[in-house]
Amino acid sequence: MTTDDDRPPSRRTRRHPADDPPIALVTGASSGIGAATAARLASAGWRLLLSGTDQARLDAVAARTGGRPLPADLAKPDGAQRLAEAALAAAGRVDALIASAGLGWRGPFAQTPTDTLDRMLEVNLAAPLRLARLLLPAMLERDRGRIVLLGSMAGQVGVRDEAAYAATKAGLTMFAESLWYELRGTGVGVRLVLPGAVQTPFFATRGTDYQRERPRPVAAEAVADLVHAAITTDRDRVFLPHWLGFPARIHGAAPGFFRRMASRFG
Repeated sequence: MTTDDDRPPSRRTRRHPADDPPIALVTGASSGIGAATAARLASAGWRLLLSGTDQARLDAVAARTGGRPLPADLAKPDGAQRLAEAALAAAGRVDALIASAGLGWRGPFAQTPTDTLDRMLEVNLAAPLRLARLLLPAMLERDRGRIVLLGSMAGQVGVRDEAAYAATKAGLTMFAESLWYELRGTGVGVRLVLPGAVQTPFFATRGTDYQRERPRPVAAEAVADLVHAAITTDRDRVFLPHWLGFPARIHGAAPGFFRRMASRFG
């Protein structure tokens, strides 16, 4: 994506009133990146709508951040619609959607459990698209908003034994890229955050530990800082660590060379 100001010239000075803080809907907020993002946005004065499947953890995050818990199972086909309706009923609007909920699985694709594959497709890919579709019209009507998608380096270059997960994240990348063209010149921006490994319960949940030497896992709080920067600046595609942008560019320019190097060095 090419960096560009999302706001039309006539609207670039519009701000929220001091007594009307912006409202963010954060999915996957019960732990990991979502919980860290909730804490970061709360410290910046955002009102929070927090979604997750673990009620106890979600309530705890909501208590720490002053957010409103909205439990939802995004693995269900109607989960996104139910969440969007609950969010609008609770706050009247959503100024930023942070789609950070995600599931993974590691192993040969032929051995991927069918229910696991279905849940990854729903949570990682279908739910962000559905939520964006439901919340975007009102953002466009207000000439203001952000859609922040949590992608992955796996969706940029592919990863052995993570074919399904990588496919869902690659789908998010192309969605963000295509939507960027549509939203250019409006007051609404789409942002893509692309971390490598992150120190969260993600790996324990998928059933296998992180097994690579590089990139080393980063803290969820570092990703949360990047999410906040993506919302408040014109940076529309950001990598963490930042050097991961280099192998992504190599893969795009010379995929055959990249595969040979990846096979040699792992």
